[in-house]
Amino acid sequence: MARGSLFVNPIVLLRILITFTALNFVTGLSAQLCNGSLGDPVVNITFGTGGSTGYTPTNAYTYTNSTCPNDGFYTITNSTSGCFDNHWHTVTKDHTGNGSFMLINASFAPGDFFVSTVTNLCPNTTYQFAAWIMNVLNFSGIEPNITFTIETTDSTILGQYSTGDIPPLPQPTWKQYGLFFTTPPDNAQIVLHITNNAPGGNGNDLALDDITFRPCGPPITATIQNNPDTVNICIDNNSNYTFTGNVSPDFSKPVYQWQISTDKGLNWQDIAGANSLSYLRTPAAPGFYWYRLSVVEQNSTAMLSCRVASNVVVINVHDNPVVNAGPDRILIAGTPVTLQGSVTGESPVYYWSPPSYLDNDSLLTPSASPPADFNYTLFATSVYGCKNNDGVIVKVVAGIFVPNAFTPNGDGKNDTWHIPFLDPLLEASVNVYNRFGQIVYHADSETVNWDGNFKGLPQPAGAYVYTIKFKSGYPDLKGTVLIIR
Repeated sequence: MARGSLFVNPIVLLRILITFTALNFVTGLSAQLCNGSLGDPVVNITFGTGGSTGYTPTNAYTYTNSTCPNDGFYTITNSTSGCFDNHWHTVTKDHTGNGSFMLINASFAPGDFFVSTVTNLCPNTTYQFAAWIMNVLNFSGIEPNITFTIETTDSTILGQYSTGDIPPLPQPTWKQYGLFFTTPPDNAQIVLHITNNAPGGNGNDLALDDITFRPCGPPITATIQNNPDTVNICIDNNSNYTFTGNVSPDFSKPVYQWQISTDKGLNWQDIAGANSLSYLRTPAAPGFYWYRLSVVEQNSTAMLSCRVASNVVVINVHDNPVVNAGPDRILIAGTPVTLQGSVTGESPVYYWSPPSYLDNDSLLTPSASPPADFNYTLFATSVYGCKNNDGVIVKVVAGIFVPNAFTPNGDGKNDTWHIPFLDPLLEASVNVYNRFGQIVYHADSETVNWDGNFKGLPQPAGAYVYTIKFKSGYPDLKGTVLIIR
């Protein structure tokens, strides 16, 4: 099995002896990290979807495309498995589950394994640095021990923190570590060093992902007036909602900007004209709408890296259920019919009203047997209280009347042979034969409406035999129909 540590640098050994106030945090960031509010990541190194471009660490390491790198090698991958007789965890995804991570088999000498220069941070501003790390060993061995150092290009240290030994865990587990630092007033370039302090050999192998720098500013909160932070409403709710921001007096000359996200926080857009502590939100189409208040000092409005943002408040607009009571039905006296209702939506509940003459009013397809014409309504309510309904008519007839003649002369009167009350759901197969036994009209489980033509040609006047056969069990019918011209 290949194990390793990292490239040595005398300055690194000095750094280990220097401790600046910093905080360590693990999965599930705690509020003690930033006592105020955070901005979006100004730097966000996610390692993309694979490949080494742009992520070369120090000269102590060599890129390999193997997902089981040997000592002194690293790779960018979205998974690793079966390495070194399974002494490494099988890692099936990166920290976020949708990209790649850096996988390092440490070299034998301690030292930096990741160095990056960061530019265009906001001057004289506190930033939270964070990175996700995993010990990929699944047994006891040398444990990674990482120091993060933030410094200027002239090696002035702005912040530093050591994780201590990162023990192996029974399951592959990402943990987040980080520190705070304040940028210089002259907005100098910032250099990040990630250093492994442990010796090489039997262990010291790790994965690295999602390196971020986020501005930290005074506290900002956002609320929805007279409501909780998340509100679920229906599309036909025309209420307006007022958002209110509460901003710490530690800001000198704050500039406000309400923002909206329609993809659950992945992307944010400024709302035009929403530049005060309150914002009136008007009705919108169905969707998930996240809002927050961002704040920046007036002298830094041009730099997005200076913005910090409040908590998120949410208005979820839900559509009404889609309700279809089905086609109107024809009930031949003594033969029940089945209603053909359908409902889709967010976990809807439904019922028919009135329940009279139904075998079960909570089924979408109940059997109905009213003694006379009857109207039913299918009602549905989603889990969020959104409602909709649709109606159906059950017409009761004594039997199926089949006309025995029609006059397809184009005068608009009795031009087609139409069989009323022949419900398509009776699954009737209708055939009409000429005197030679040839089928000149056919309808299968559909409305019968023959215009007297066959293959586009008018059929001669005379008698035609019809047969009607029912798959539903209703008695078959046979007779003749006259074409009169």
